[in-house]
Amino acid sequence: MKHMKSYRIRYNQTAGQPGRGSVDHKWRVFDRDGKEWICKSVQINVRSWTDVDPNGHDYNIVCWAGSMEIDKINSIITLDKI
Repeated sequence: MKHMKSYRIRYNQTAGQPGRGSVDHKWRVFDRDGKEWICKSVQINVRSWTDVDPNGHDYNIVCWAGSMEIDKINSIITLDKI
């Protein structure tokens, strides 16, 4: 069995600010190690649900996915099954 990675997706409230992408980069994707990607669009093709962030005040869409594909040209992250 392959290891399934988990991801948290959160709205980027600071889009357009220095280091936070352009005003069009509306999504933040985190893996379980805290690595972050900022993108314009997220496509989720796996089971997902909402949850409170470990910080206690932000809300995320949470999912387990086998793979994450990054389309840098269009700034789209796709979470999909293995």
